[in-house]
Amino acid sequence: MSHHPLVVLGATGSIGTQTLEVADNLGLEVAALVARRPGQSMLALAERYPDAAIVVTGGSNEEREDFVSHTRRDLGYGIEDVLAAVSQPGVVVVNGIVGAAGLQSSVATLTAGNRLALANKESLVAAGPVVKAAWSQGGELIPVDSEHSAIYQSLVGEPAGSIRRLMLTASGGPFRRWSRDQLDEVTPEQALKHPNWDMGPRITIDSATLFNKGLEIIEAHYLFDVSYDDIEVVVHPQSILHSAVEFTDGSWKGQLGYPDMRIPIQYALTAPERLAAPVEPFDFVGVTLQFEEVDRDVFPAIDLAFAAGRAGGSAPAVLNAADEIAVEAFLQGRIGFTGISRVVELTLEQVPGHPVSTIEEVVEVDREARSVAAGMVSGAC
Repeated sequence: MSHHPLVVLGATGSIGTQTLEVADNLGLEVAALVARRPGQSMLALAERYPDAAIVVTGGSNEEREDFVSHTRRDLGYGIEDVLAAVSQPGVVVVNGIVGAAGLQSSVATLTAGNRLALANKESLVAAGPVVKAAWSQGGELIPVDSEHSAIYQSLVGEPAGSIRRLMLTASGGPFRRWSRDQLDEVTPEQALKHPNWDMGPRITIDSATLFNKGLEIIEAHYLFDVSYDDIEVVVHPQSILHSAVEFTDGSWKGQLGYPDMRIPIQYALTAPERLAAPVEPFDFVGVTLQFEEVDRDVFPAIDLAFAAGRAGGSAPAVLNAADEIAVEAFLQGRIGFTGISRVVELTLEQVPGHPVSTIEEVVEVDREARSVAAGMVSGAC
């Protein structure tokens, strides 16, 4: 199989950086790099990939002029140029943009018939029905998330209708087995220390509250067409079994390995091929795997996500937007750690649910939910 050129969205972030490491190791062509602003990191990438188109979605005029004068290269700017990059025929698009901004890119990639390596949670969470409609037009969607990649890999070659249930594993984050009272005292510094993974701030806080797992439940529903009744979450502190599938005959399949995002990233780029990767070989000897129930009283994010997922329509978009606002407020010291789930719960109660079928409707729901959540935060201060 010849490998397609890559378009990397969120090129300077955690997923983007590791994608480029994988691409360099495999000798893949990089067609375009997209980031929020044209700072030092983008200047370095422009030098490293002289043939790649460079696009930014923001940054000041001064920053953009500075970039052009340093690199003597054209600089694409704004969402139109991002959409043009992902819609080129025959590219693989890695969507690592955090936030609802990645949604339009996901839809455009799939509509163009390209492969979408999806690391942007918001696309499927906030706009599952919209993304599914675009996906049905012939593009390919392979999840980059370690949990969904594990399930995707476990389903290769399995007949439709053979799934009994999906098991998403959660590390439990830094506060596993803590009480509600202990969580009230958590600081941003404590919450940003994840025991197993190195990720961006929002995803790290979401892992500590288990909202990350809540969003993954909704994604799994859309990715694998599985009912919410057949999705469960189990705490697995070692993060070795990345997730698993139980089949109707009672067999289980899962994907194991040390926590290393380069493995699911590479699989999303090269599937169904498996190519050599510079990762540490896994040694089973001396490894103990634990599995525990989630304490849903202490971590209400799981039940909030199930409720939003079952409500469907706009509810998951509200959950996601309210969580983003609440996490930001927590990182700024404006609300406590347990206030995050409270803000989300109250926002879900206040924003009326309705069906969503277009990007515009999702963007409007996102805007309304952010506004309501921001009001909750101000009221709490």
